[in-house]
Amino acid sequence: MAILNRKEPLVLVLGDLLFFVVSLWFTLLVRNRQIPSEELFYTHLMPFSVLFAAWILVFYIAGLYEKQTSILKNRLPSILARTQLTNSGLAVAFFYLVPFFGITPKTILFIYLFISLILILFWRMHGYFVVGRGSMNNAILIGSGEEMKELVSEVNGNPIYNLRFVSSIDLKRSDENGFWNEIVKEVYSENVSVIAIDLAHENVEPVLPHLYNLIFSNINFIDMHKIYESIFNRVPLSLLRYNWFLENISTLPRGTYDALKRLMDIAISLPLTALSLVFYPLVWLIIRFDDGGPLFIVQERVGEGNKLIKIIKFRTMTADDSGRYGEAGVSRLSVTKIGKFLRSSRVDELPQLWNVLKGDLSLIGPRPELPALAKSYAEKIPYYNVRHLVRPGLSGWAQIYHERHPHHGLDTEETKNKLSYDLFYIKNRSFLLDIKIALRTLKTLVSIAGK
Repeated sequence: MAILNRKEPLVLVLGDLLFFVVSLWFTLLVRNRQIPSEELFYTHLMPFSVLFAAWILVFYIAGLYEKQTSILKNRLPSILARTQLTNSGLAVAFFYLVPFFGITPKTILFIYLFISLILILFWRMHGYFVVGRGSMNNAILIGSGEEMKELVSEVNGNPIYNLRFVSSIDLKRSDENGFWNEIVKEVYSENVSVIAIDLAHENVEPVLPHLYNLIFSNINFIDMHKIYESIFNRVPLSLLRYNWFLENISTLPRGTYDALKRLMDIAISLPLTALSLVFYPLVWLIIRFDDGGPLFIVQERVGEGNKLIKIIKFRTMTADDSGRYGEAGVSRLSVTKIGKFLRSSRVDELPQLWNVLKGDLSLIGPRPELPALAKSYAEKIPYYNVRHLVRPGLSGWAQIYHERHPHHGLDTEETKNKLSYDLFYIKNRSFLLDIKIALRTLKTLVSIAGK
């Protein structure tokens, strides 16, 4: 929908490619101190075109095509600097390992890094908002609760959206005298063209006949929850009722998707499992010197269809607590010195690749929970067990978007938020979405390795 500017990633990609090319032209100009000839430019453009495709992928992994990234002006310089350094490393490896093109532009790469960083930064911070953003739409938001406040804050605080809420009206006031007149007054005084409304709210029915008449005044209507889901990449918790699950959640087999997903699991986990074997002797040695205990632990987790599965991990605690937690939701055992490193580096999860090959886990899916925690959450969080309708995974939508997801302990409130991301994935799961999660997981792993 134009209001949510769905063409933004395409505009950003095309703009990045344009400025990659322009940066190359300026680099040759600076390097040779004269306008580059057509032959010289195309001689360099051919090999650099291969790199441009790889650099776009690096930008994607870095999150530079997410909805919010082009407005994070305070973080863009550092993000772009890191990605351009990575891109330069790829360029060096490309030209020296693939000498097919006959050029090894050492000085040109150094100049290109500087010029492209300046031009791409200018494009992202200023140019995009000139050519990428359409006309602004004044809007009224009719709803209630924290989600309405989140929407107003996000949309009005981000110039990336072609929408500005001139007011937000609480539906809990729908029975007050003058409620309808307040909406009409706002529509005409503020030149409103869009009304976003919570169509699932219990008080919305009496308002709908009045809103219907505004169709003839060229007012566009959109469900508030569709905007929320599109912007925040999660399902609004207030929307969760039985009818939502009946409309949006299906357990029917998806032949092509299921086959491609399993093929991806095997194709990626098989070589990774072979490579991970190199770490086994090293991890065994450091655990042996740390406390002399066993190398592995085997734990039960809740798998697909609420069935219990057994996963294998490198031991990080003084013993295996089998997922037993105290009243405060904290394990009774302590993490070993080396265990802290194994957890922070995610090395402790390498043996779970065997579970992926076996089929208990997938590479992508909601993270499997300990039975004790899953039982507690199922009692306290409505619809929690729906996340067990699909096969759990090593990484998931919640892992890349939910910054405060709980680790190794009981946290009901944050698990509610985590569930909203899991439900988004279950509702929208597809092979392309799995690839997106896999690529974004690479960013997390690289950032961990760089610490």
